[in-house]
Amino acid sequence: MSKTVLITGAASGIGLYVAQQLAMQGHTIIVTDLNQQAAQQAAAGIVEQGGSAEGYALNVADSDAIEQFFTELNQPIDVLINNAGIQHVAKLEDFPADKWQFLQQVMLVGPAMMTKAVLPRMREQDFGRIINIGSIHAMVASKYKSAYIAAKHGLIGFAKTMALETGDANITINTVCPAYVKTPLVEQQIASQAKEHGISEQQVIDTIMLAPMPKKAFIGLDEILHTVSFLMADAARNITAQAIAIDGGWTAQ
Repeated sequence: MSKTVLITGAASGIGLYVAQQLAMQGHTIIVTDLNQQAAQQAAAGIVEQGGSAEGYALNVADSDAIEQFFTELNQPIDVLINNAGIQHVAKLEDFPADKWQFLQQVMLVGPAMMTKAVLPRMREQDFGRIINIGSIHAMVASKYKSAYIAAKHGLIGFAKTMALETGDANITINTVCPAYVKTPLVEQQIASQAKEHGISEQQVIDTIMLAPMPKKAFIGLDEILHTVSFLMADAARNITAQAIAIDGGWTAQ
């Protein structure tokens, strides 16, 4: 059955791929991104391929903007995918305080306020799926990513709390936790890590990113899509508060 799916940070990377593929499955997509032109271009591309999509600017770091967005949108959301993310790599001593706080706003406060906005209508229709795109760093830690890791760990705790609060309705909330996916965000991380560690980019890939993974492979976008589609299904109605690792065996150690 077709669903209305809102995806944040959906003009590139994981968000764009998931938006495109879910549209191909017949769902109606609301593409949101900080960059309005990019969001509209992404939506137009989906429509050109025969899908249904609209693109909007949305700054998930601004709680007032989120509230205003939903007031103007005025339509029920069946599935919310909290995907927007940013990264900054630095030792804590060198980490700008405002940057540290901004990462929390984008990746923890933002998803919370987005969830708050969609819950009333989800309760009215007695259906809702909230899917956080977390990270393997929602489960484990690495050096020089304190803000990102704190935010992603927080998502799991937030989802657990929301699962308790929505247990009386057909609403679920889960966090998908992939290891490294070759997206523009990760490409930037490779360069930043190389600089921070004083090694080559290939060494970053081999000795830092893929080293903890028994399978030694980047995660495919199709793997994330498959997990999202699974969680959206009616048959996943009792899967909630879960952190689902797509990690090539990383967390087995």
